[in-house]
Amino acid sequence: MKKIKIIAIVALIAPAFSLLTSCSDLFEPAIENEKQTDMLYDLPSWATGLLGHAYISNPVGSWSFNDVATDDAVSNDPYDNYRRMATGSWRSNNNPMDRWQYLRASWQYLNQFITMTDDIHWANDPIVSELFRQRMKGDALGMRAFYMYHLLMNHAGYTADGQLLGIPILTEPEEVVTEGDIAGTYNHARNTFVECLAQLNKDIEDAITLLPEDYGDALPMPSKYASTGATEAQYHRVFGDNGKNRMSARIARAVRAQAALLAASPAYSDGSGVTWEQAANRMAEVLNGLGSNPIAELDATGNKWYADGAAIQNMTAGSNVKEMLWRGNKEQNASLEQTHYPPTLFGSGRLNPTQNLVDAFPAKNGYPITDANSGYNANTPYDNRDPRLDLYIIRNGSTAGPNNAVITTAVSGSDENALGKTATSTRTGYYMKKHLVQSVNANPQMTTSQYHYKAFMRYTEFFLGYAEAANEAWGPTGTGSNSYSAYDVIKAIRARAGIGADNGDAYLESIKNDQTKMRELIRNERRLELCFEGFRFWDLRRWKAPLNEAAKGMSISGSTYTVLPTVEARSYQDYMYYGPIPYSEVLKFSNLVQNAGW
Repeated sequence: MKKIKIIAIVALIAPAFSLLTSCSDLFEPAIENEKQTDMLYDLPSWATGLLGHAYISNPVGSWSFNDVATDDAVSNDPYDNYRRMATGSWRSNNNPMDRWQYLRASWQYLNQFITMTDDIHWANDPIVSELFRQRMKGDALGMRAFYMYHLLMNHAGYTADGQLLGIPILTEPEEVVTEGDIAGTYNHARNTFVECLAQLNKDIEDAITLLPEDYGDALPMPSKYASTGATEAQYHRVFGDNGKNRMSARIARAVRAQAALLAASPAYSDGSGVTWEQAANRMAEVLNGLGSNPIAELDATGNKWYADGAAIQNMTAGSNVKEMLWRGNKEQNASLEQTHYPPTLFGSGRLNPTQNLVDAFPAKNGYPITDANSGYNANTPYDNRDPRLDLYIIRNGSTAGPNNAVITTAVSGSDENALGKTATSTRTGYYMKKHLVQSVNANPQMTTSQYHYKAFMRYTEFFLGYAEAANEAWGPTGTGSNSYSAYDVIKAIRARAGIGADNGDAYLESIKNDQTKMRELIRNERRLELCFEGFRFWDLRRWKAPLNEAAKGMSISGSTYTVLPTVEARSYQDYMYYGPIPYSEVLKFSNLVQNAGW
């Protein structure tokens, strides 16, 4: 009989249970916490703990700030893993981006759960039991596809013989080996990228069939559940408010779109067979869920969803602002501010945006600062700039914190905020502002915390993904079978940011028929809109863009501005466009082929 080791994530899936201990238990050994498979068929709360593990392992569930590994940021922490990685220590046995073992271990839990769902006694009411079966199986299939996407992003790559490989595809749970050849039992070869993508798409299709677009007590029952004979009350018992922010058909489509964009990108397209047109249409499937005119549905305040802690506090459980497709739970704390505020605001100033990123913000009239039409003046570099610069970055003269304190990053500054002053001072002349709620008081003697949440998927990501793929497929103003173009998307995003309000965004209009310049603009808008959200590292690699641009800074003394050309050098090799398989796994399993170069 099979044995499955269970981790019950009770807080996620069921009310708390009382555990009663008798006197004899104090003297007798406890029964080992292993359950036979057939024992779980009548214990849905225990079985669902397997699915709960997938949410605890969510690869976007925590803050990583891997921007430090790119040209967008450095860290003032000498022990930061991404800093070490960017400066030459990235190895197959020293990989801060490793998701192989963690996600594949959670994949095993999902496989266990999927194989059991059809036979679990979910509820005494047979109709409700069937609805729970559909929900739970669809949830698990969607999460398995989500894991596949992140495993491919982290570990897919070309081998020395020119194959583009992904991961070993396992759709059945592996049994615990108590005797025999353990290495032989688990010695699986990697499947091709194409095969992995096909498995992801199959899981997504199955998940969409089983899941509703959204959860909610106020939403009507979709017609596809009519065959079960369910009433509205039975449907809402299963798919009501208690399911909000769990895997849905809408989120599943978004995972498929993310995977298509990855596969169509230069680093993977030759081996994936996925076209830009296919990627654009997958992105459109996500955006079309917003309404008949998605461009009109772009959230007017979507680029500062994080800024108002009080508004986040007032969000009802599971609800989302218009910008948010999927998010984490809201939490009241001051940890982000304590980590990233400038020193005089009682922060450690850990993430320091680079001059490279600052230079990427255009003038307010929309022209790049390298264009004479921008009016950029190197002696007053922050005047008349893109409003997002001051929204996302603290620079010399910015105000920040609960009392709107003026932050002086100039090298001539008198306090710890000054460039290079102390171990917690900025190394570049800038501090991160994005994600931080400015009403937080990080003083350890009188801390005032605020509400935050982690964005898992923002609609802006998918607008930008569509713009990128549509421009490559049909040019800047082409729409394919859709009603909007890359140009339409970028115009709306820049208008939201306050770009070109006085001149009709003359720069955008000047390049609207130039695919190459539009590509550069779309990539730059993606860089700005999604900064400090963990996209830049992956974008540079899937584009096969240069990796070794040195991180620059700005030294200010009085009215003199001096660009620091190399605050931190980057040390990447060409093979590092693809991440490694863990060295320890390759040593153990002879069928596991490493990516070239590692």
